[in-house]
Amino acid sequence: MKLNWAERWAVNNPLRVIEQAIEIRRLKRMLPLPPGLVALEIGCGRGAGARAILGEFEPSRIHAMDVDTEMLDKARRYLSEAEKRKVSLFTGDAAALPLKSRSVDVLFGFGCLHHVQDWRLALAEIGRVLKPQGVYFLEELYPSLYQNFITRHILLHPATDRFTGDDLRQGLADAGFSLRDSIEWKGLGILAAAVKSR
Repeated sequence: MKLNWAERWAVNNPLRVIEQAIEIRRLKRMLPLPPGLVALEIGCGRGAGARAILGEFEPSRIHAMDVDTEMLDKARRYLSEAEKRKVSLFTGDAAALPLKSRSVDVLFGFGCLHHVQDWRLALAEIGRVLKPQGVYFLEELYPSLYQNFITRHILLHPATDRFTGDDLRQGLADAGFSLRDSIEWKGLGILAAAVKSR
């Protein structure tokens, strides 16, 4: 689902860039990975996450995907020429990832999954493209933040079948993931590292 004007403002402001950099450092502490892996970022937006991932995790390649072509255009302008040599930007849907099965070592999703109507299908797709023992790093928000009285009139999200913490944990388990570590703000959201266990 494409972002509306309010969400574009939220993800493109300098505070979000700082927040995302902090989250990526926390994720690295949760589950350190060796350099040189192949990464995928779903919902890459303007490329701030890809830049921080390059700096912290040092992958050999990042496939950075977004459903919104305007955000990909921003990423092309935001990333340096050196960064773009390691980042491939493309349009795609998290519920139908345009990558081969078992082709990615690590996948990042920052506030992306709750925008997908069929989030369970997206989790299955994430599991499909990850190699055995592949890692899914995620930051997600719960409906209390984006479907409350105020935000449901400002933000654009699917209205039905949204996940809470328990739903997300069950969805991860059903998709073959084990949660290795997480920081959860009850009722608000989660930052987590999950490993593909089958």
